[in-house]
Amino acid sequence: MRYLTFALGKGRLANKTMELFEKIGITCQEMKDPATRKLIFVNEELKLKFFLSKGPDVPTYVEYGAADIGVVGRDTILEEGRRMYEVLDLGYGKCRMCVCGPESARELLNHQELIRVATKYPHIAKDYFYNRKHQTVEIIKLNGSIELAPIVGLSEVIVDIVETGSTLRENGLQVLEEVCPLSARMVVNQVSMKMENERIGKLISDLKAVL
Repeated sequence: MRYLTFALGKGRLANKTMELFEKIGITCQEMKDPATRKLIFVNEELKLKFFLSKGPDVPTYVEYGAADIGVVGRDTILEEGRRMYEVLDLGYGKCRMCVCGPESARELLNHQELIRVATKYPHIAKDYFYNRKHQTVEIIKLNGSIELAPIVGLSEVIVDIVETGSTLRENGLQVLEEVCPLSARMVVNQVSMKMENERIGKLISDLKAVL
């Protein structure tokens, strides 16, 4: 039997995923060692391999078949636009992708004005403004604190993930429009889905039962 390989987004997401997997009898003791320097963790008995990667790389590993299955936030799936199956909403890591800015920017959005939008997610922002709102905007990609952009006058609004909204409020910004809800999702390589249909199908149905 070949190994099924999982790519998990590092950090909180991976921890929540392993907690969920334990409920269906999938464990990996090696991963619990905080001092470990290992990159790949194996459960020999169940023929499973796990590795941790940066979120944006998970869809790449899955599309190219380096991982059969991935767990990553929906924001990353939408932004990366890789060819793979999204099979399950795992229900944790819930938040929203939103258009945010000062109250004064609401008018600019309503009147379809040409504005600048700062974001870490240029593909999601472009799809939202061009394909859903039919509004022409200039998109500026940033990597750091997106909230800074409207405060220092780089952009009128931002497109970013909102969990509680407290950072926005502290900086005089608010949610102006919601782009889409987000949460952790399970994705599967298209070839693996055919080749390992039985094992992956069972995994999905076991997870559905505990979700």
